[in-house]
Amino acid sequence: MSEIGSQSAARPAPAPGTAGAESAAEAWDLVTVPVRQGLEAVDILRRAGAPAVGPVVHDGTCDTLGFLVPPGTAAGWDMPGSACTRTSGRGLRLPELPELPEPTGGAPRPAGWLLPPGDTDPVTDPVVLRRALGEAARLIEAADGCH
Repeated sequence: MSEIGSQSAARPAPAPGTAGAESAAEAWDLVTVPVRQGLEAVDILRRAGAPAVGPVVHDGTCDTLGFLVPPGTAAGWDMPGSACTRTSGRGLRLPELPELPEPTGGAPRPAGWLLPPGDTDPVTDPVVLRRALGEAARLIEAADGCH
């Protein structure tokens, strides 16, 4: 995870009209996961070199990461330990920062960019994300089991 360790601070979204902002997805859903699993998944996706990692946000307390995925993903998302929130149709557009939902259904929390739009693909492929999250969970379980 050293590849992204120095990027964990909030980075502002690019200003409208800057490189990459025009190509960002118009609407998307948001997959949220615990930060440790999310950072592992980002590292897995980036190491794979696949053009599959889109913008990633973190909440203000860095408890969760959110991956922007294509609209409609929430309808079929069923991965334990994660949630997929439908955001399309609610007026959220990039490069605005979304708010991450509170895991217990409480008020949304402010967010910052881990991987901002313009530095990434428009969204993360949900099939590839599911695989990376599964691999991340297995790595974390193995690491936690080695005492």
